[in-house]
Amino acid sequence: MTDKAAPGEATPLLSVRDLAVHFPVRRGLLQRQVGSVKAVDGVSFDVAKGSTLGLVGESGCGKSTTGRALLRLVEPTSGSARLDGIELFTLGSGELRKARRQMQMIFQDPYASLNPRMTILDTLSEPLFLHGLVKGREEALSQVSALMEKVGLGPAYLRRYPHEFSGGQRQRIGIARALALSPKLVIADEPVSALDVSIQAQIVNLLGSLQRDLGLTYVFIAHDLAVVRHLSQEIAVMYLGRIVERAPTQALFEQPQHPYTQALLSAIPIPDPKAERARKRLPLVGEVPSPLDPPAGCHFHTRCPQVMDRCRKEAPLLLERSPGHWAACHLEAVKRD
Repeated sequence: MTDKAAPGEATPLLSVRDLAVHFPVRRGLLQRQVGSVKAVDGVSFDVAKGSTLGLVGESGCGKSTTGRALLRLVEPTSGSARLDGIELFTLGSGELRKARRQMQMIFQDPYASLNPRMTILDTLSEPLFLHGLVKGREEALSQVSALMEKVGLGPAYLRRYPHEFSGGQRQRIGIARALALSPKLVIADEPVSALDVSIQAQIVNLLGSLQRDLGLTYVFIAHDLAVVRHLSQEIAVMYLGRIVERAPTQALFEQPQHPYTQALLSAIPIPDPKAERARKRLPLVGEVPSPLDPPAGCHFHTRCPQVMDRCRKEAPLLLERSPGHWAACHLEAVKRD
């Protein structure tokens, strides 16, 4: 079952339709394929220019694979992704290299994504030389120094190596590298999950200010709804390879339609101790099923507190419940019947 994207008045910068990423499972001496892991199973969404789509869900739901497939770091099984009108999934290697100037990624682990043997100057200038954007070392130094200033680090750091920085500083360098080619789209793959809470806020604020200053478009991947709330205009909630709810941020927090979204929201701590004690929690029971053998019908029915017989047999469609608010759940259908 595929998701349907909400129609928009303006042409989106990024338009994804029916994206699927299936990894073959092979066994035996001859390595015959005996199945496939459906990491992403029919995902559709749009991202408007200059906005942020938050992509959230538990570990293993397919959100990071979705981001990597958009950049062709993993090859999609099927579907379509158009960036500013260009179909990404049919590009040859040469065309893809050119297109990657327009789309970059910020990785989760800033230390693992930086070459420990390269200085920050070499790391940030390398893509500039590869794409022919600078003619010499002096021009590269000037552009890299400006990049470092944008992310809150001065040129004095350029001769240092990654191990000489803190986690938050390394992530700022990762952000600078993603911005080096002046991309239109940035995929941020859990960019703050490896950082301390106080540093997380600084990085989220930095991403917000860079978006305002440079007109960036983000797909912000995270497992924490509280983090994406401050940066995203729209949020898509994924579960076991599918989008189960997508809505403007305020609408999702005020009127969540899917039981999974409701459970995720109930797990966000409230600063007021009295309100925290008074509110009703909706704990998720059990583990996420294996994408190698997902449940029939609604994938969430094995953990849903409101499961019905219909949920075990029939996969719900992603339907628009109110303007711009989409959910894949049989509960609302029952209310309308």
